[in-house]
Amino acid sequence: MQLQAIQRILGLLLMLSSITMLPPLFVSWLYEDGAMPPFLLGFALTLIAGFVTWVPVKSFIKDLRIRDGFVVVVMFWVVLGLAGAVPLMLSTQPHLSFTDSLFESMSGLTTTGATVITGIDNLPKSILYYRQQMQWLGGMGIIVLAVAILPMLGVGGMQLYRAETPGPMKNDKLTPRITETAKALWYIYLGLTVLCALSYWLAGMTPFDAIAHSFSTVAIGGFSTHDASIGYFDSMQIELVATLFMVLAGVNFSLHFLAWRSLRPYPYFGDPEFRAYVTVLTLVSVLTVYYLQSGGIFASFNESLVHGLFQAVSIATTTGFATADYPAWPAFVTILLLVASFIGGCAGSFSRGRIKSGAHRAAAETGCARDSALDPSTRADSRQGRWQSTAEPCNGGRVGVLFTVCGLL
Repeated sequence: MQLQAIQRILGLLLMLSSITMLPPLFVSWLYEDGAMPPFLLGFALTLIAGFVTWVPVKSFIKDLRIRDGFVVVVMFWVVLGLAGAVPLMLSTQPHLSFTDSLFESMSGLTTTGATVITGIDNLPKSILYYRQQMQWLGGMGIIVLAVAILPMLGVGGMQLYRAETPGPMKNDKLTPRITETAKALWYIYLGLTVLCALSYWLAGMTPFDAIAHSFSTVAIGGFSTHDASIGYFDSMQIELVATLFMVLAGVNFSLHFLAWRSLRPYPYFGDPEFRAYVTVLTLVSVLTVYYLQSGGIFASFNESLVHGLFQAVSIATTTGFATADYPAWPAFVTILLLVASFIGGCAGSFSRGRIKSGAHRAAAETGCARDSALDPSTRADSRQGRWQSTAEPCNGGRVGVLFTVCGLL
């Protein structure tokens, strides 16, 4: 393991991450909320820590191995969570303990969406913005951003990218250079965020709320600037906008890239996981709306449609926004939404879902194992979305494990 190379890149990433303290500083100055000192100190501490880590090994430039990439990613997420907790811990509102601050920071950066803060409506604007920003940066992954803007990482950038990126696309480069691939993904991420913010604003949100909620919507994180979440706005237009962008954010972003590059929708419809994703969302949404309407939960069909569609998509994509007390809905709907939450979005999406991808892979390998059993000379490639000849045999062992686990469940 190349400890010096790991230390050098970790220092660079820490110095890069200190820049994320500056936008909340600007928000604090703009709204005059008196919360500038925690962000100033957080910026200084993170920058100094990164500089001190980097200086002793700044001349040690060497390509990373795959194991080094994993170590850098794990260590950086731990350190970034600690650094992100500093402004929250030093702030007087909310005044959180170290444990609570670290929990809030990790929840934001990992887009988990859980919170220990109450009275969110009364927090300073800069703190509200900072929470939303953490989710946005964590949605795509700040290390992918680093690979995009730090070409000095060289070949090692590929190892960081593979260690950080979820789903089957980690081994596929959308462009010839990994730096350009990372940039392309961030351009798509930024583009979706801008469109989402504009849509929220046109639907009736204030500019601040529109930007803040676009961060957590596209990141599929679920943080809000209000205790009542999206329900605070009591607007069907806003709920429909949120539903649309939650669906888009749950799609494999390599499909967004391919569709954008070709200016055609064919990459979406040609992908089996996307079709399964749309099918699951449609089925869950239809069942939810049907039971809400038949049970008389809402006064009109329009309310049942919008609330049912919104809540089904929010939970199925693991975003976590809420507009209603859905645990009080009929038991079947509650269980249905709970099961849907385990599915998540597509692999390689902002929600980092893997279950549908795994199911497709298992189905493909089941077919591969079947064909091999019928004709031992058959060699097939069971990669998701493809089926072609290859020199590698099928891996029937994983199929057996799948059926074993299913039987135990």
